Amino acid sequence: MDHRSWLLALVLLGASLIGIAGCANTQPSRFYVLTDLSSLESPYQGTTAGQGPAIGIGPVTLPKYLDRPQIATRAGRYELAFDEFERWAEPLDTNVTRALVEHLARLTPTDRIAVFPWPRGTPIDYQVTVEVTHFFGQRGGTAALIAHWSIFREGGSEALVSRTSHLSAPAGGPQYETMVAAMSQTVAELSGEIATAIRALAARASAR
Repeated sequence: MDHRSWLLALVLLGASLIGIAGCANTQPSRFYVLTDLSSLESPYQGTTAGQGPAIGIGPVTLPKYLDRPQIATRAGRYELAFDEFERWAEPLDTNVTRALVEHLARLTPTDRIAVFPWPRGTPIDYQVTVEVTHFFGQRGGTAALIAHWSIFREGGSEALVSRTSHLSAPAGGPQYETMVAAMSQTVAELSGEIATAIRALAARASAR
């Protein structure tokens, strides 16, 4: 093997060793959800089949800057940071919708909750739409959620209820887990406000 061949072999070997070392030192990604998984260990004992108003959840929309797997954190007054290795386990709009459904199933007297888009012919008494305008946390600081939500009769164009919720919760520590827990708390509080409105509407309807 001539000098050039030896030199090329050494270069390729060095590049391979660097690649192997880089792979060995790559930080593993961690994945988060807005649901307290421990709460799933005790199934909720809700209403029996067919009881309560039929609720449709969605559409639930989020800002485009959250349409990515990396978790957004507030890094400054006008700056957001995205950590490559701290990620949502599923698209965030899907996760928020799932969390809303789980909370509303516990907070409203119904076992009939459908997620948009539901099949044609699905009975819906109240449709809840949610537009999230801000949703992020600050490690060691607070989590913030701003969402405009409305409740309609299915097919109706005029909202029965329409509000904007400004919610926050302390993160309690610099870890991503505590920040996600605080973000989960804001979604739970949003669900509580929506559930209160639905219960009031259902009570008025049943009193007629």
